[in-house]
Amino acid sequence: QVQLVESGGGSVQAGGSLKLACTRIGSSNPYCMGWFRQAPGKEREGLAGLAADGRTSYADSVKGRFTISKDNAKNTLYLEMNSLKHDDTAMYYCAADYVVRCSYADLSQPGFRGQGTQVTVSS
Repeated sequence: QVQLVESGGGSVQAGGSLKLACTRIGSSNPYCMGWFRQAPGKEREGLAGLAADGRTSYADSVKGRFTISKDNAKNTLYLEMNSLKHDDTAMYYCAADYVVRCSYADLSQPGFRGQGTQVTVSS
């Protein structure tokens, strides 16, 4: 079992920045962690993946604006979001799985996820 707790969501104006955090609780250590989001009336969208070997992948919609990183000592995953747009408004979820490929697309339907944190970008 993997327990994930997100924090850092909030409201920001377009062009602003936010940094999300996801703390993994427990001894399980999934190979792949990342983020996906879901806006009302829209499908889940995988955003970014980070494999245990350091490989990263990003959806085209966020590439160059979002950065995924981790602090192993704190068991915490981060998503730094810059140049936010109104279209980035959604509930953001931390995701984890044991898939070796660990692409951002895999993480739209992960084995484990957190409770979500809301990000609202006003235009």
